[in-house]
Amino acid sequence: MAKKSKKQQQSGGTPATVALAAAGVTYAVHAYDHDPAHPSYGEEAAEAMGVSPERVFKTLVADVDGGLTVAVVPVAGQLDLKALAAAVGGKRAAMADPALAERTTGYVRGGISPLGQRKRLPTVLDASASGHATICVSAGRRGLEVELAPEDLAKLTDAVLAPIGRA
Repeated sequence: MAKKSKKQQQSGGTPATVALAAAGVTYAVHAYDHDPAHPSYGEEAAEAMGVSPERVFKTLVADVDGGLTVAVVPVAGQLDLKALAAAVGGKRAAMADPALAERTTGYVRGGISPLGQRKRLPTVLDASASGHATICVSAGRRGLEVELAPEDLAKLTDAVLAPIGRA
């Protein structure tokens, strides 16, 4: 994976790629033509990049006991809301209102990245990520993914690793 320079990121980067460049993390950017008719943003990304859906992670925003929390889970499965709540010491979790998630993160649905968000939110990364050398997450817009080591993602987002995904 090539490390992008700050100059490359500032010229056409997203807040996520700018954050990665500023942190000095090694990563790769994968762009593809987004099809608005595709039923799943994550599955579309996996197919377009030729990457296993177990290595492509979606970023979801949930409301846990009245506060927003980011969940990063494989596109091959679903988010276990009870497990997410437990991972952050909460009791109840529900998917956040999409408009609130967009306003809070600064990204549009289908392009929400766990990196470079407008407001830093508590983040939980599914434990399955640690079984891969690299994973892919949204780079901050539809049709753009970033590939990086899960340890780097966890460090940059202060993520808790927990089994929050289910098949």
